Amino acid sequence: MTENPATENPTASKAPAKDPWELPDVHDLTVGVLGGTGDQGRGLAYRFAQAGQSVVIGSRSAERARAAAEELGHGVAGADNAECAERSDVVIVAVPWEGHAATLESLREPLRGKLVVDCVNPLGFDKKGAYPLTPEEGSAAQQAAVLLPESRVTAAFHHLSAVLLSDPEVERIDTDVMVLGEVRADCEIVQALASRIPGMRGVFAGRLRNAHQVEALVANLISVNRRYKAHAGVRLTDI
Repeated sequence: MTENPATENPTASKAPAKDPWELPDVHDLTVGVLGGTGDQGRGLAYRFAQAGQSVVIGSRSAERARAAAEELGHGVAGADNAECAERSDVVIVAVPWEGHAATLESLREPLRGKLVVDCVNPLGFDKKGAYPLTPEEGSAAQQAAVLLPESRVTAAFHHLSAVLLSDPEVERIDTDVMVLGEVRADCEIVQALASRIPGMRGVFAGRLRNAHQVEALVANLISVNRRYKAHAGVRLTDI
């Protein structure tokens, strides 16, 4: 009787665990930024262009997008939102929360099959400061997944200071970017893109159902930054 090697050694048939820091090469991907004329979107576009990515800024107004792209230089292009989505491999959603649903609904077709990265934070403001809102779907990222059923939706880049992103005097932004999504390979692409920016690490942080607390944390960071006159981000320990 022939013995089964797997029975003799339970670990014999197991492949070695993948190094979680082994990420794909993403240097040739085109990154689109919807809302690229706003502070956050413009800052992200600037940093990715500096890192050597091909970048397309999107806006409702193609003229505004092209003007912003020209100011950034470094080969950044500008287009209306639909063209931005069509020309890009990875599309970052950096629009105001108030226009989030309408923008994505209007772009369902050009975003079909695209890797979408939602970095929108649903927040309200009153005399006590910022506070998180809870969308019906649970989070902005989950809303995006509902509105874009044929796109590959992830969530990331929530906790970055627009001031630091846009400041050419700041060479490194030492912070972690929590990345959430349903497909690990898609998350790894976003992690790799984040890690292209000096000082940043892209860290897998769970599925989209956990996006609400990541988005909500921005309200706390706003309070921290106001109290200490800082541009605080997030750094995860022991990894």
